[in-house]
Amino acid sequence: MKKLLFVINTLGYGGAERAMLSLFGALDPEEYEISLFVLTGQGELIHELPPYIKVLNKEYKDCSVLTEEGRKLLMKRVLQAGIGKGIFVRRAGYLLKNLCRMQRNHRIQADKLCWRILAEGASKPKETYDLAVAYLEGGATYYVADRVKARKKAAFVHIDYQKAGYGKDLDLDCYRKMDHIFAVSDEVKEHFLKVYPEYGNRISVFHNMIDQSRIRRMAREGKGFTDDFQGIRILTVGRLTAQKRYDVAIEAMALLKKESLVPVRWYVLGEGELKEQLEQQIKSLDLENEFKLLGIRANPYPCYRECDLYVHATGYEGKSIAIQEAQILGKPILATDCSGNREQIIPDVDGRMCPLDPQSVSREILWMIEHPERCKAYGEQAQKKEIYSTRGFDNFKTMIG
Repeated sequence: MKKLLFVINTLGYGGAERAMLSLFGALDPEEYEISLFVLTGQGELIHELPPYIKVLNKEYKDCSVLTEEGRKLLMKRVLQAGIGKGIFVRRAGYLLKNLCRMQRNHRIQADKLCWRILAEGASKPKETYDLAVAYLEGGATYYVADRVKARKKAAFVHIDYQKAGYGKDLDLDCYRKMDHIFAVSDEVKEHFLKVYPEYGNRISVFHNMIDQSRIRRMAREGKGFTDDFQGIRILTVGRLTAQKRYDVAIEAMALLKKESLVPVRWYVLGEGELKEQLEQQIKSLDLENEFKLLGIRANPYPCYRECDLYVHATGYEGKSIAIQEAQILGKPILATDCSGNREQIIPDVDGRMCPLDPQSVSREILWMIEHPERCKAYGEQAQKKEIYSTRGFDNFKTMIG
């Protein structure tokens, strides 16, 4: 039986985390002994792991790193590693160099610095594995590269590598230690190779695996929206981070409030560090009744089922699982024209695309409200899409040997 180790940064309700669980479901437990290490030791999806997955964390909390409690716990772990194990001193040059680079770019990303601290502060697994898989960029990749013994090593890349703020100064050549790199889309591969052109011969595309029957089943279970709103419901699912550009969505909703002839309400499922800032923006524009931050739902799919439009107005993506989930459930989709989104939607065939600004987003939503039959056709066409191919999974199994 082959021994596999998967490492991921967190195990919250994120797209990559759910894709990893779908990958677990496709691996035969009679053929593979699968272990999992969660670098932060946090995340709600721990309760949805298949029973045959061995969790290596000695301590684990099922709270989200996006909540206040979760952020405090994460900071505690960083300080324990940085101070208690002397990594702040040992990596002082690394931290200072990258902090200065971030300041020059006017973009301080403390989380990117913390990944190195957490990876080096975590205990090494005792076993040697047939394959060790870093399922996310950053901390998980650093950990697999430097702390794990394995016959083969692989890394997954889920984002636009440059726009997300990663690079060689942060990575310290961790990808040199990977036998293969899997990008979740063609655009993700393309952007990664702009940073690491030397790894063109060991990268391939492995689309996110999604359990479509499970999503359709869960969409029929439980409650979706709990208010009694009678009008057009817009849904967006994603973490409350700068990447997702909720500031643009809120401004677009302010325009819709003035221009739409029918009532419109926009709902967001997600948590994140920008929650208070977004709540202030919502209040300043008098949108408390029109723009609702609902937090995290263990089962978001009834909300997908009940919404009229799914809108994904983001700055960049790798390959959005939220868009794929909306497609599986036959929803008409509006997405902004950016990396990742472009690969998922054929404009005016299975959805619509627009520039990332409030006026364009608002204008497209108004058009979709006024053309319900066209939107119905978009949703029907989206359901017919081949969400992923088995090519990447076949390559993955071949690598295991």
